[in-house]
Amino acid sequence: MTDTTEVPRRDATRVHDATPTADATRVHDATPTADATRVHDATPSADATGEHDATRVHDAAGTADARRASRPERSDDATDDTHRPADDALTAAGRAALDRPVVPLRHPVRWIAAALVLVVLLNFVETLFTNEQWGWPAVGKWLFSPAILTGLQLTLVATALSAVISFAGGVVVAVARLSRNPVLSGLAWGYVWLFRSVPLILVLVFLYNLGSLYPTIGIGIPFGPQWEVPTANVLGDLAIGVIGLSLSEIAYASEIVRAGVLAVDHGQLEAAQALGLSRRRQFVRVVLPQALRSIVPAFVNQIVGLLKASSLLFYVSLLDLFGVVQNLSSTYPTDIIPLLVVATIWYLALTSAVSVAQYYVERWTSRGSARALPPTPFQRLRAAVRRGRPGGTDRRAQAASARRVVTSGDNDGKVIS
Repeated sequence: MTDTTEVPRRDATRVHDATPTADATRVHDATPTADATRVHDATPSADATGEHDATRVHDAAGTADARRASRPERSDDATDDTHRPADDALTAAGRAALDRPVVPLRHPVRWIAAALVLVVLLNFVETLFTNEQWGWPAVGKWLFSPAILTGLQLTLVATALSAVISFAGGVVVAVARLSRNPVLSGLAWGYVWLFRSVPLILVLVFLYNLGSLYPTIGIGIPFGPQWEVPTANVLGDLAIGVIGLSLSEIAYASEIVRAGVLAVDHGQLEAAQALGLSRRRQFVRVVLPQALRSIVPAFVNQIVGLLKASSLLFYVSLLDLFGVVQNLSSTYPTDIIPLLVVATIWYLALTSAVSVAQYYVERWTSRGSARALPPTPFQRLRAAVRRGRPGGTDRRAQAASARRVVTSGDNDGKVIS
């Protein structure tokens, strides 16, 4: 019994001594902010925990405000003063770049080749004026003679009619080749194969002698009644020439048109089908206008070839430009060279006119595909004259490009001026 009563007395004494000495000393020595908060947090209630979090947020906010208030504020003038030296340096660099001359890249081989070609050309031009066999006085006499102008008129008429017929026929044959009908597709392929294989002179001579093979031509029911007329009454010399040129050119024009149609994006056709357009309107209003961008350059080349091929009409008794020159050469044998020069001058003039028309047609058809239309020859000449002036376009272009230099970083994207 004695041992039992003494043990709790000693434990109670230890508990009583530890509480006022250690804990009280710790509470007394702690700072009133952090340690008091710890003592307050030691309580197990949820409300005390929430109050402690609020106290910490309030203390953090107060500390941040105090630090922000203690920092000196930077004025806009100080910022501008910091950036101004960099801006001045960049401005000076831009002005120095403008004042610095632009040295072009050297091309010695190119200039040597150009000089050699120029020497050969000047030698040829010298022979044109020093060689009396050219007969320039006779060239001036025959250049605008009535016979030459009559042959030139026939050449223009035959070429224009053949060009229109060949383009229209080429579109029809191209559509037939692209058709899903095997009969139309096969016949179109056979037509192209035949007239691309036979020379044009052979076609013209064959048509010229068509009256010997078919004295009459007509139309009607096969192996039945026919409506016939004499071949000589229907096919004159000009008709034979135009038909021969057209039949041969249709074969080439059809391939040009077919290639242009196939070059159109298939999505354009799908969009037209989605709009509910008929097949005819799809081709006329959507496909063909876009195909013209590819058709025009190649077809104009065919027109130039057709213009030169019209000289073969002489072999079917048509006195075109070349035919008139041939007849006059046999009549005036001393003027053969001047007459050939006259024909050359007129063919060069006609080809140049077709080339100018081609340029403007291509410019018109490229409106929907190019962001900016290409400049005309007159615009190019005017731009070249402006570039040749001192302080002209080149100087202004350099200044504009220098002003468009935008720097990053210190000047905040300001433009150097």
